[in-house]
Amino acid sequence: MTSLKITTRDATTGPVLEITGDLDYASAPELRGVLAALTLRPGQRLVLDLSGMTFCDSSGITALISGHHHAHAAGAEFALAAVPADTRRILRIVGLDQVFPLYADVDAALA
Repeated sequence: MTSLKITTRDATTGPVLEITGDLDYASAPELRGVLAALTLRPGQRLVLDLSGMTFCDSSGITALISGHHHAHAAGAEFALAAVPADTRRILRIVGLDQVFPLYADVDAALA
């Protein structure tokens, strides 16, 4: 089990959250809290960089959905970058790949 680390940085398009470690039942509330505290403006894009995420369970998926809702409530866009293959497969199975824009890496998500 790898503890969750969330690093936030600003890009010209909006905030980028780098998610490292396990996004699971124990750590998902931390991500939801960070997302809820973000101030987003209409037209911005919130990008979650998942390149360092090692595991994601259903609670983690729910936290991603919360981020999507938070962004859209603020009139901002939401995107996932560098989604690990296992998580991408789950998103595809449940149809969230049709809801979340998925990008190969952060640079593509910011373009």
